[in-house]
Amino acid sequence: MKQTAHFLAFITVAAGLFSACGSSGGSGSVAPAEADSVVAEVDSTALTESSDSVSTAADETFDDFFFNYAVNRRLQKKRTKFPLPELRGDKTTHIAERAWQMDYFFMRQDYYTLLFDSEQEIEEVKNVDVNTAIVEKIYFNTQSVKQYWFRRENGLWMLYEIAYIPVAASHNSTFLQFYQRFATDTAFQTASLDETVKFVGPDPDDDFVQMEGLITPDTWPAFAPQLPQKMIYNIVYGQPRKERDTKVFVLRGIANGLEIELCFKRKAGKWMLTKMIT
Repeated sequence: MKQTAHFLAFITVAAGLFSACGSSGGSGSVAPAEADSVVAEVDSTALTESSDSVSTAADETFDDFFFNYAVNRRLQKKRTKFPLPELRGDKTTHIAERAWQMDYFFMRQDYYTLLFDSEQEIEEVKNVDVNTAIVEKIYFNTQSVKQYWFRRENGLWMLYEIAYIPVAASHNSTFLQFYQRFATDTAFQTASLDETVKFVGPDPDDDFVQMEGLITPDTWPAFAPQLPQKMIYNIVYGQPRKERDTKVFVLRGIANGLEIELCFKRKAGKWMLTKMIT
């Protein structure tokens, strides 16, 4: 009885956590902004005047470099190889430096998303040996992916190509098709819960201790985050791999400490949610 009461308190705190992060719609839902809205204003004047150099340490990992690249106008031009090839199917055009438009990527919203093949793979973002990376904008309304290909040359990260591919050609194609429905259809979400969905979150009595419990279909509405529906981001660290039967969808705040991990497993050809970590 004590364990049940403790877990009910856990649910209440978890729902409060989601609500505090900005909810709309159902109870306890995280409400990230749509892809084109601005929820975290960037000082464009400061960006324009920023230095066009970064420290050597900032080039060690792609994340350190990219967060500088996405907010620094001068650096962005310096670290982009012009004329920049832009591939659309069999057609290649080139973008001249004078025609380049500053791209803030996800820095004008308060979150970004990532896809990994396992929880262990999340640690790869810290790998200093990674020398290629692809930033993806995945558009569900057009079923297309815009890929920014980066490569580290002589210790410096550079954008060297942009490519457009259909979602069906993505190395995450089956999961992305599943995700689009999972993010928009609450009945489908419930039907996509595994027999047992593990929940890991902060202890309501101690923020430094993680608690574990199980999510059931009747308690799912208290946990279900409101996921981005029109467009999501992904970063591929290293070369893309063939799609596997496990996937971790990460929703990560830029400056608010928010992080949610949804772990999925493909069983008999169907993706199922198996674990949620906050």
